[in-house]
Amino acid sequence: MRAVISGYYGKGNGGDEALLMSLLQMLPSEIEPIVLSGNPRKTYEQYGVKTCPNRSAFAILETLDNADIFIWGGGSLMQDVTSLASPIYYAGLMALAQQKGLKTIAWAQGIGPLNSPLTRWLTRQVLLGCTAISVRDYKSAELLSQWHMNPLIAPDPVWALTAKSVSGLADLPAPRVAVNLRSHPLLTPQRLNILTQALIDFQKATRTCFLLVPFQASQDLEIARSIAKKLPGSYQIIQVENPRELKGVFKGVEMTIGMRLHSLIMAASEECKCFALSYDPKVNYLMEEIEIPGWDLDQLPSDPNVISTAWLEYFVNGEPLLKDRIQSLTDRAFMHQDILKKLI
Repeated sequence: MRAVISGYYGKGNGGDEALLMSLLQMLPSEIEPIVLSGNPRKTYEQYGVKTCPNRSAFAILETLDNADIFIWGGGSLMQDVTSLASPIYYAGLMALAQQKGLKTIAWAQGIGPLNSPLTRWLTRQVLLGCTAISVRDYKSAELLSQWHMNPLIAPDPVWALTAKSVSGLADLPAPRVAVNLRSHPLLTPQRLNILTQALIDFQKATRTCFLLVPFQASQDLEIARSIAKKLPGSYQIIQVENPRELKGVFKGVEMTIGMRLHSLIMAASEECKCFALSYDPKVNYLMEEIEIPGWDLDQLPSDPNVISTAWLEYFVNGEPLLKDRIQSLTDRAFMHQDILKKLI
């Protein structure tokens, strides 16, 4: 059986690549994956799977004509905060696959926010035609229940991704604190300056080595470099493309200060304390689910000392997730594999 897998792949986003690797890890061996990618060559080289350019209409049509299954491969594909184009594109692919008679799976999805009546209607219509649906948070499940759907709900699949150690990290000074910030309208220059000063104050107080971890170079790297220039102590900008190694970055890290959802998931799953800076409801859902502290960026304190003091208190007195809790989240994340097994 051939499965076409669609997601935000080949764009250099570490979280989405981790979702793809998690899906490939869980996919039954009887199913041959064909990944729609923004960079087909790179995706092929990284995962050793067949690929198709995700913006070539002819290639996509031909690929769907020779496939049995179509899978939305994890993440927040159906949300219209970023743009209307994205949910229309993904809904269009799903609708086309359904029209061609393929089994269709909405896999490990975070549905919403959907502010436009059009995107809400499109999402509902294509989900009604799905063979199976799994979601990664309770808010997505609540929305679908309003549409009289009963999806499988399980933790994000990246909880179950096997980490791989990164050579050289153990040689960096300890203790180590990981930092992940991404460009976003809520991360204004003023707020970035406040956070940078808070990081400076925190490093002076703790003498920690900062690991600045860009998850998507186009959005994160310049911010990491701007912070690095001002740090008084040791630091390392860590760029890795392999999702397992990216998760492995958080091994031996005392605390993570993160914006991106998967920076927090990866860190928490590696027994690292996490402090969230939320720019999106999906981060808030995670904060509630695993009870980690943080601020919404639009409510960030204006005094760097307030922020650094909160970080310092959590660094000294906070606790990572218990191993039993991590194991439970990991085991339940494998529930997303169940709907894949049912395909065969």
